[in-house]
Formats: sequence, C-alpha cells, structure tokens
Amino acid sequence: MRGRSVYWLLAPVVAILLWVVLYPHLFVVGDSIWIDGAVSLDGYREFFTTRAELEALWGSVWISLGSVILSALIGVPLAFLFTRFDFPGRTVFGALAALPVLLPPLVGVIAFLFLYGESGILTRSVQALLGLERPPWRLTGGWAILLVHAYSMYVYFYLFTAAGLARLDGGAAEAAASLGASRWRILRTVTLPMLSPALMAASVLVFMTSMASFSAPYIFGGGFRVLTTQIFNSKMSGELTMAMVETVVLATASLTFLWILRRFDRGREFAAVGKGVGAARRDISSAWARLLVPVLGVGAVLVLLLPHLTLVLVSFVPEGAWTIQILPTRYTLDNYRALFSSPQLWTPVLNSLQMATLATAANVVFCFVVAYLLVRGRFRGKGGLLTLTMLPWALPGTVIAVALATTFSANEPWFGRILLVGSFWILPLAYFIRNIPLVAQAAVASFRQYDPELEEAAHSLGAGWFTTMRRVAAPLVLPGLMAGGLLAWVAALGEFVSSILLYTHRTRPISIEILSQLRAFDFGAAAALGVVLAALMTVVFALGGRYVRGGLAGAPTTGSRG
Repeated sequence: MRGRSVYWLLAPVVAILLWVVLYPHLFVVGDSIWIDGAVSLDGYREFFTTRAELEALWGSVWISLGSVILSALIGVPLAFLFTRFDFPGRTVFGALAALPVLLPPLVGVIAFLFLYGESGILTRSVQALLGLERPPWRLTGGWAILLVHAYSMYVYFYLFTAAGLARLDGGAAEAAASLGASRWRILRTVTLPMLSPALMAASVLVFMTSMASFSAPYIFGGGFRVLTTQIFNSKMSGELTMAMVETVVLATASLTFLWILRRFDRGREFAAVGKGVGAARRDISSAWARLLVPVLGVGAVLVLLLPHLTLVLVSFVPEGAWTIQILPTRYTLDNYRALFSSPQLWTPVLNSLQMATLATAANVVFCFVVAYLLVRGRFRGKGGLLTLTMLPWALPGTVIAVALATTFSANEPWFGRILLVGSFWILPLAYFIRNIPLVAQAAVASFRQYDPELEEAAHSLGAGWFTTMRRVAAPLVLPGLMAGGLLAWVAALGEFVSSILLYTHRTRPISIEILSQLRAFDFGAAAALGVVLAALMTVVFALGGRYVRGGLAGAPTTGSRG
C-alpha cells in the first residue's frame, strides 16, 4: 500500500495513538512541573531530597532487578530440564509448570498468602511441628515481595527459554562437542549466547512487570516502599503534584532499563547455520540420575503449584471456620452459591467480562490495521508509528492509569479532554491501551508469515482494498491475531494495577472485589472469586487455543518469493 491511499488509513491510526497513548503522558509531565499557574521544578526537588521517595525509587529498582535474577534461576533450569531430558511425566509436568501464567497477579498473591503467610497452612504446620509460640517467619517486607514476584514471574523465563531451546539448532553444540568442548563450556559459549534474545526478552518483561507490580507490595510490603504504592498513597492523600512526579520517575526508570538492555543486546545477535534440527532430548543413563532428575523436576513443579491448590481448598471454607487451625475445620459450597446468587459478588464478574471483551475487540480491530500499515505500508515515519505502538509496553500500568485519570478528568473537547473518570469507559480504555503492543506484535508476525503476492493477485483480479483484506488477509492473519487477542483478554480480565486507580464502586472489576473480600477477612469468598477468575481464563484460553491451532492448520500454505 503506497501513495495517498495509505494516508487515509494512517491518519486515524496516528490520531488515536497520539490522543490516548502519547497525549496523556505528556499531560502528566506537564502537571508535574506546572504548579500554582507557573512552571516549577519544586516537585522534583522535593522528590530527590525526601528520604522516603528515594527509598521508594531504590526499592522499586532493586526489587525489579532481584525479580529478574531469581525468576531466571527458577525458570531457565526448569526449561532445560523439561526440554532437554526425557523421563516419565515430562510432558504433563512441563505443561503444569507454565500454569501460573493464567493466574492474575492479585490471585497469585492471595494464594501465596494462604499458604506462606503468617497464618498460612505451611507456616502453621512448621510452627506446630517445631512447637514454636510464634510463626517461624513473617511474610512481609522487600524479601517477601521478591519471593512472590519470583513465584509469579519465573514463567516468562520458563516459556521464553523453552521456546528458544525448541528452535535452537543442535548442529552448533555437536560441532563444539566434536572439537572436545565439555558440556559446561558448550552451555556457556554456545547455548546461552544463542539464547540471549529469549533471555533478554524475558528479562525486560519481568523487570517491567515488577516495576508495575502493585498487589504484592500492597499486601506484603508492610513499611517497605516502592513507587507504585507511593503513587497510590499520594493520589489518595490529595498530593497530586507529587503523584505526577512519582509517575514520571517510575516511567523514566522503566524506559532507562529498556534502553540499557537494548544497548547491551545490540550487536549480540547470533544465527546458527546448520541442519535446522533441534537438539534431541537425552535419555538419562545413570541410575541415580534417572531417579534424581524426575524427582527434582516434578517436585519443583508441585511446590510451585501448591499455592494454586491452596486457593481451591480455601474457596470451600465458610466465613469464620478458619482461625487458628492449621487447616480449615469445615468445608461448604456456600461461597460459590453466594457468588452466583448475590448481585454484590456477581456484578464485578460481569463488569470484568464486559470490559475485557470490549477492550480486546477494540485491540483486535485496531491492531489489525496497525500491523497492516507496519508490514505492508510504504510511508515516511514508520519508525515513529512503531514507537507509539510499543510505548504502552514500556510503561507500567500505574503510569498509564495516572495519565488517563489526569487527562480525562475534565470535559474540555477543545483540548482533547473528555470526562471519563468515574464512568464505565475509563477502565476498558486503560485495558485497550495497555494491550496494544501485545496484539499488534502478534498481528505483525502473522502478516509477515504469508506472501504479499496473494494480495497482489487479488488486486489484479479487480478486488478493492477492503475486499482483499476481508477475503485474503483477514483469514490468514486471524489465527495469530486471535492468539494475541486471547492473551490480551486474559490480561484485561484480571487487571489490577490500573483498575485500583480508576474504578468506582459501580464499575469495580473482579480483582477489586477480591481485594475487598480479603480486607473483610472473608477468605473463602476471596478464594472462590479467584478460582472463578482463573477458571474463566483457563476455559477461554483452552477453547481459543484450539481455534487458533485449527486456523493455523487449515491456513493455506504460501511459497516464498525467492
């Protein structure tokens, strides 16, 4: 697509991105320096001279760096274990190791609380076993946040490393072995460098997710400060200028880390020239190793899944039936009966379903057009369009929420401001913006996987642009686009970070209702809501995954252009 016609498609796309992505963040920067009707840097001076604010900045940075390291130490070895070795149960437990990806952050946090918290099942079991008067540990502070992050975020390293190993050509390792290199040297000098793109991508994702994390610091932080909770506290106490300053600092820290990793990774790309066959899985020859490797792998997965099982167990506990006991004394279906019969509990579920579906539908339509422009369009400024598309991915959800709350808090259409704060639409808009990069990248990959000559053939037969998109491009792109849409829907359904800054009681999503039940010490109702949320995600993801795989299998094959 070229010439003037591309600009008819490009203009509305750029206008939307400038309005809902870039403009709100510029508005936040403006509010951080516009004090009492004049430009002032007093907010930044106060930030960088206040000990509590500097502690929050350092806390966010070291927790995020620690989350990357600890998540890699869990996820990478698990990926090697389940990808490179063959033993009974490998396929089943390898799939179960990825299960936490379907749990929203808040649900994972409360599952962790029920198991490892001061009154958790494991904590009380150890206390009773050792005859202690007090719990053996307190799950609070920075190290508690770090452990929760590692538990919930190791999946990124696991999935990215497993995918990288599956694509890795085994010829390079075989060549190194034939030259006398040991297994450790092959791992260090061949395998890991070739996996660096996957490891870097996982590192960026874990760091960004940790910087944006709110639920773990909010529940387990105690007196430990991070920027996300500082922004929330400043906003709730009416210190709006400081909230804007903290938001700008958080965004700057995240973008700086992204820039550093990109600079580090530049020029470190590796391409293997070989047989195109991945390394074969090895049978374990040693009798001790045949026993030890499955026990370690399966045991690690079971430990990682214990919070999920605990969540299901607690969902059957009636209110007041679990106080000082190790395990609940009574079980009932009342929590689920109340959930499906009480409007107070069921309304947040319906709200989340509506808002996630609206946001994802908008993502699918909008990102289809964006991906077409990025792959097929010929125009100046394509790099700028790509930057605008990827910007929400580099910014924490807290930053996006504050930007939207600031920009759309007044009805001034001549300044591009519409009053959305307090309405139903502010949350779907936040979910839509947050997931633009995810769906757009999936659509871009799908467009690049089929030959553009198919579109040219349709044009040569007299089909217009719209007909070509509907009859040729859409069927070929849809499986990949829907895969991105499924991930976006799952993320939107359990979204908590943006929601807690933008919701009202009438529009509260399921994640906020879970937190409300937790605050009321109704653990059974909170767990039941978490189980329902996880079940909805699992069912939709499984059904959608079957469609995506079926669409990919039934898609017409295309030849290369040579």
